[in-house]
Amino acid sequence: MQNMKILYGYIPGAIGRVAELHGTYYSRYWEFGLYFEAKVAVELSEFLSRFDKARDGFWVAEYDGKIAGSISIDGIEGKTKGARLRWFIVDPEMHGCGIGRMLMREAILFCKIANHSKIYLTTFAGLDPAKHLYESFGFVLCQEWEDAHWGKPVTAQKFELNLPGLPLSESDL
Repeated sequence: MQNMKILYGYIPGAIGRVAELHGTYYSRYWEFGLYFEAKVAVELSEFLSRFDKARDGFWVAEYDGKIAGSISIDGIEGKTKGARLRWFIVDPEMHGCGIGRMLMREAILFCKIANHSKIYLTTFAGLDPAKHLYESFGFVLCQEWEDAHWGKPVTAQKFELNLPGLPLSESDL
């Protein structure tokens, strides 16, 4: 995709834009409100404030100079519990352009290089295109439970991807 760049690390405006993408998408399609958007902004800010490039990753997709998506790897427990994939979102206007796949490749390759044992993520039932993407990379649904920590009751889900044995080459993912 021409005019598309994947940028690594914090860039000015990233926290606000990633929170905005989450807030507008989840409000429009899932009726999440202020609580959810504020939670994203606070937790992403805390993560970036303690960011360690040896274990953590943060990428944004930039299209025509505007952030169109993001993905993060919180590796604070990467050697034990696994690295946590967080704040993965693509601007709805850019869905279907391959941005999510590019971001996911970056995150998985980073985890392999950082020697994390596995990657896990929490999400909720009903996000079928995201679920399809996770499964296409080998993530497996391993747990479901009722939860309201997003500010609204949902069926929460945990997906995991064990990294040993996965190819290190980007072309193989």
